[in-house]
Amino acid sequence: MSNNIVIAIDGYSSCGKSTLAKALAQKLHFIYVDSGAMYRAVTLYFLRHHIDLHDHQQVVEALKNIHLNFHSRDYQTHITLNDEEVSEEIRQMPVSDNVSAVAALREVRYEMVKQQQRMGRSKNIVMDGRDIGTTVFPDAQLKIFMTADPKVRAERRYKELHEKNPDITLEEVFENIAHRDYQDTTREESPLMRAADAIILDNTNLTPDQQLEFALNKIKGLSEP
Repeated sequence: MSNNIVIAIDGYSSCGKSTLAKALAQKLHFIYVDSGAMYRAVTLYFLRHHIDLHDHQQVVEALKNIHLNFHSRDYQTHITLNDEEVSEEIRQMPVSDNVSAVAALREVRYEMVKQQQRMGRSKNIVMDGRDIGTTVFPDAQLKIFMTADPKVRAERRYKELHEKNPDITLEEVFENIAHRDYQDTTREESPLMRAADAIILDNTNLTPDQQLEFALNKIKGLSEP
């Protein structure tokens, strides 16, 4: 397979985008870029510093002080915010409840897209998010759009969160997912939508291994003349 291959995986929250992207990157020896983690890290910084999302200047100044990096450890991708490991904290509910609003800001998206495009210029990458195939890499060689039944998505997310936060309820998670779906699909800046040439992957009834096999079969064509 040639260099500079970009695989774009978009879709709704809690659809398993990162699970598939990580598995693909490991299988293909590509770099995995978790765009959602980038927006979550920005959200965490904004929450910590009480940034007013309606104050343009405050947002712009805050973004100048945010430095994100990815690194691999124990076959897992970790993200640092200004050299602090925040991979666990960005998955907590306070960040989940606010990330869609932060990600909808033009200034935030502009800065993150610049960083994401820089990562894809010289490497084979798998990147997942909401607008990778439509805005960040519209010329990606393969685009996959993931979806699943909202109830199934909520149950998956609940199981993941409940281990670390026993007080959380399934209803809270379901409401959070519904709210994020609405924000992601209706925002003015780069709304969530399927690219015309994206392949739909509904994994409601698929295991992680089955969805990986589905994607690998689609990728086989990239290496053919």
